[in-house]
Amino acid sequence: MPAITLAHLGWSTPDGRAVLSDLDLQFHPERTGIVGRNGVGKSTLLRLLTGEIAPTSGRIAVDGSLAMLRQTVQVDPDAQVADLFGARAAVALLRKAEAGRATADELAEADWTLEARIDESLARLGLPVPPDTPLARLSGGQRTRAALAGAIFAEPDFLLLDEPTNNLDREGRDAVRDLLRGWRGGAIVVSHDRELLEEMDAIVELTGLGAARYGGGWSAYADRKAIEQAAAEAGLGVAEKRLDAVRRQAQVTAERQARRD
Repeated sequence: MPAITLAHLGWSTPDGRAVLSDLDLQFHPERTGIVGRNGVGKSTLLRLLTGEIAPTSGRIAVDGSLAMLRQTVQVDPDAQVADLFGARAAVALLRKAEAGRATADELAEADWTLEARIDESLARLGLPVPPDTPLARLSGGQRTRAALAGAIFAEPDFLLLDEPTNNLDREGRDAVRDLLRGWRGGAIVVSHDRELLEEMDAIVELTGLGAARYGGGWSAYADRKAIEQAAAEAGLGVAEKRLDAVRRQAQVTAERQARRD
């Protein structure tokens, strides 16, 4: 079964500031939301998983294929939707064949089902555009949906999504949520979108102290955190009462000693 294992994982900035420290986590083929305050290392964790940056300490073991969707889709002036699928040359060959200009060898190499499969991936994200559409013609939200369609095209074992619903309209957010609702592989999703996080099978909270895993989506996570907070406050109350009692006893002891003196 595909899995991602982190063992004592740590990462520090070039100036030595620790961002992640001693993380022990395992990801399986389920949908996991990553939450935590800004700057705690959520996006850094995804970059470590893809190998874009190397850990300062510990190790990462990836058993399976990964596909990454970043917060912002970079657009070259001549980029096309097909580039997000790694299929620009193959789509150009199909156009050449349709125009009757392909050689016999090229016709033999053509992937005649490619465009239909690309169209299917785009349709899953609610974006019915031809693969040779220039990316510059799409809005920022449409480019994000196109990039996500490209990420799922190869059916990776794990999708890594960094704030996938940022800059999307309601239709786009619904499309991303619907995709993840039906996704049967693994997904690791950094997001502040509570509706999207509700679709998760588990939530991992990153803090300066490490990571904690909670089963269920956002509501289950929020309920558990509320219980933990109440328990912590109750424990603090008990501790304060005990401290007051110790202080009172110490005062009584001191007064008795003073009288004896």
